[in-house]
Amino acid sequence: MKAMVHTRYGSPDVVHLEAVEKPVPKDDELLIRVVATTVNRTDCGFRDPEPFFVRFISGLRAPKQPILGSEFAGEVEAVGTVVTAFESGDRVFGLTGTRFGCHAEYLCVREAGVVATIPASMTYEEAAAIPDGATLALSCLKRAGLQGGQDILIYGASGSIGTAGVQLAKHLGANVTAVCGTRNLDLVTSLGADAVIDYTAGDFTKSGATYDFVFDAVGKSSFARCKRLLKPGGTYIATDLGFLWQVPFLMLWTSRFGDKKAILAIPKESKKNITLFTELIAAGELRAVIDRRYPLEQIAEAHRYVETERKTGNVVVTVGEGR
Repeated sequence: MKAMVHTRYGSPDVVHLEAVEKPVPKDDELLIRVVATTVNRTDCGFRDPEPFFVRFISGLRAPKQPILGSEFAGEVEAVGTVVTAFESGDRVFGLTGTRFGCHAEYLCVREAGVVATIPASMTYEEAAAIPDGATLALSCLKRAGLQGGQDILIYGASGSIGTAGVQLAKHLGANVTAVCGTRNLDLVTSLGADAVIDYTAGDFTKSGATYDFVFDAVGKSSFARCKRLLKPGGTYIATDLGFLWQVPFLMLWTSRFGDKKAILAIPKESKKNITLFTELIAAGELRAVIDRRYPLEQIAEAHRYVETERKTGNVVVTVGEGR
């Protein structure tokens, strides 16, 4: 089968097309013919690890997993002998996380893994663009304890995590203020945001409004900068380690001192979450946002575009054709 492989770290050019052995499903696995996948910031971060300690996860001298890609949508081609929930021909989507492997024509996943049937209303490309951003956003909102009636500001509301975060926060009953650039104001409003702030028009931290939560969905702000936006007892939610890896330290410090907290949510991939996403999609409460599409052979260009940090929603890669 065809796969995009990287055997060394570096620029997008280290990813190249290669013929590799087609996987064989174990007794509890599905063999999935991949129709669509994505390139996200995790793919880029494991392709060229920075900071260096990421290599203790990805491989110290060379990549442990040469085929990247953490999101997939496709068709079940075969099932293992003990699989009962899926059968050949099913349209499915899901998440492999840092096990990766989705940038290939075929993929094996466990029946008990993060995989579910694609809602009838959704295309393969749309389905592939849901799991990662939605999982990260939901993990953050749950870790923070967001509840109905509370106020949340989402900074970076037009990215993969942000677009999912706006929709999931509304599902939880929150009052959502979204921060994004001028070209995405209408998009974010259409996702359900109650108010939208254009960050190019001024400093969003000086609006005078306060919130129960500030969710930095792109890792471009800081607790120090956003602290003034928090109500007493409010929480700043980070999606990365921050400048000089300050967020873990801030979590410890703010847990002991002051009434405003900083947290870093660890994403939790689960069958329960992917099942929830299918229900929200069917109910019209969650939809995919796709910026650009690339064929598998041009995946290096997809990496380059993601690294500009200017994408809206998701960057999808088409691998094959679905029925």
